[in-house]
Amino acid sequence: MNQLKRLQETLKSLRLGETANQLPVLLETAEKNDDTYAGFLMNVMSYEQQRREEKKIERHLKWATFPYHKTLEQFRLNEQQSLSKKQFNQLKELLWIEQLYNLILLGPPGVGKTHLAIGLGIEAIHRGYKVIFTTMGELIQVLKTQEITRKSQTRMKRIRDGDLVVIDDLMFMAMNQSEANLFFHLINDLYNTTSIILTSNKAPKEWGELLGDPAITTAILDRIMHRVEIIHLNGDSYRMKHRSTIFSNENVSN
Repeated sequence: MNQLKRLQETLKSLRLGETANQLPVLLETAEKNDDTYAGFLMNVMSYEQQRREEKKIERHLKWATFPYHKTLEQFRLNEQQSLSKKQFNQLKELLWIEQLYNLILLGPPGVGKTHLAIGLGIEAIHRGYKVIFTTMGELIQVLKTQEITRKSQTRMKRIRDGDLVVIDDLMFMAMNQSEANLFFHLINDLYNTTSIILTSNKAPKEWGELLGDPAITTAILDRIMHRVEIIHLNGDSYRMKHRSTIFSNENVSN
């Protein structure tokens, strides 16, 4: 075994696997730049640190289970007149996560509620926060099966350990009393420990119709609304406005 191979094996035994794989390039660069020993060592450590951070972000993006990857930079702010650039930038700063604020994104289908929520979640992951995305339907199913399946147990642990939990399409489906009770206990667990983004096409005053139990509705709203920013998104559906057609140079409506 030559010296390079021995160095790579030693690095791997020290759990510096990324550096081990990159070592030939790092050595070649050091020789080309006439780096000092200290300079070379700094480059080695910086590379390992950078790759570990990148892999951590990749892992947290996977755990977040976003349905698609859309960043804040891709959000069409110019088409959403109800949200100013200043407000958008304040959301992007993520100080509200540090302050344990919740966000409620309200509006009809297609105005960008889910895109904005996902974009904020992706931004949060890149800033070091743990984020989980779930639809309301999936969340209820996981809550109902957390006692009997390991997958649901793992999922719930990540939700409870998250810094930010995104719940999409809140109130899309009516809940029975048992489901509403499970949802209340989760909100109670997250209260004062985790920020929540909720997207819904129904205002909080309408949630009681779908949660069923007035007492549970009041208890849930009390915790969510304690520190909350409600953002109304309106306008025409992005999906309808930017829909594609299979017919060349023709409008679908023609």
